[in-house]
Amino acid sequence: MGKLKEAQQKMEEVKSKLDQITVIGEAQGVKVSLNGNKVVTNIDIPQMILDDRDKDQIQDLLILALNKGLENAENVAQSEGASAMKGMLPNIPGL
Repeated sequence: MGKLKEAQQKMEEVKSKLDQITVIGEAQGVKVSLNGNKVVTNIDIPQMILDDRDKDQIQDLLILALNKGLENAENVAQSEGASAMKGMLPNIPGL
């Protein structure tokens, strides 16, 4: 039971750490910033893109940038989680 409590504490530490990590997804100058917990913290659309593009193109770029950012956040979260849990679980092949 102690291992479970320790694992829960480690995961809370990871979650707090992920709040401090920023990842960025970018598509043709449109940048979306997220923290490691996949919360969008900022969207930057350069003025020239606003001037040169129509609404549908801007929406497409936002979707691309968000998806790239979410992918980056997921990679960071998996890495941090694996790092925190290293040594906590027995070495079971296939897990």
